[in-house]
Amino acid sequence: MTAPEPGDRRNPRPARVPRTAPRPLDAVDRLLVELLAQDGRMPNAELARRVGLAESTCAGRVKALRDAGVVRAVRAEIDLAAVGRPMEAMVALRFTGHARESMDSFRDRVASIPGVVAAYHVAGADDFLVHISGATANDLRDLVLDHLTSVEGVAHAQTSLIFERVRGRRPLG
Repeated sequence: MTAPEPGDRRNPRPARVPRTAPRPLDAVDRLLVELLAQDGRMPNAELARRVGLAESTCAGRVKALRDAGVVRAVRAEIDLAAVGRPMEAMVALRFTGHARESMDSFRDRVASIPGVVAAYHVAGADDFLVHISGATANDLRDLVLDHLTSVEGVAHAQTSLIFERVRGRRPLG
């Protein structure tokens, strides 16, 4: 039997792309990253104007940032209330053990649970923070009971309702 290829769904660990040591970001790179974080669809011409570069140089800089893995993706930010999921909560989960296989298995499973916005494997008293959404408080309760606390090894769960989400405007600043 051969080992699964990196990225193979049977491989419990995500593929790591070997890279050379990244070059340090200069002030222009940092400004480009900040602008893209604010609006990932900003046209190259506008990016170039704001950072004071020729359009071709700007496009090359953005491509280099993508190739280096600094800019990994551009995604839509969905208004959960507008799509019928106005209730949000953060669920802190604590496991009885910390075997890599259990943590990897949970991480892979939690991503496919309907209603999970994001999950964070964290250090400290809790093992995972899971951001969930639903149409009603009962939907949140059912998601927690049916899909999170029912997982073997979960010793404790604490659910906190999210009243408001504030996105940072200057994550690099």
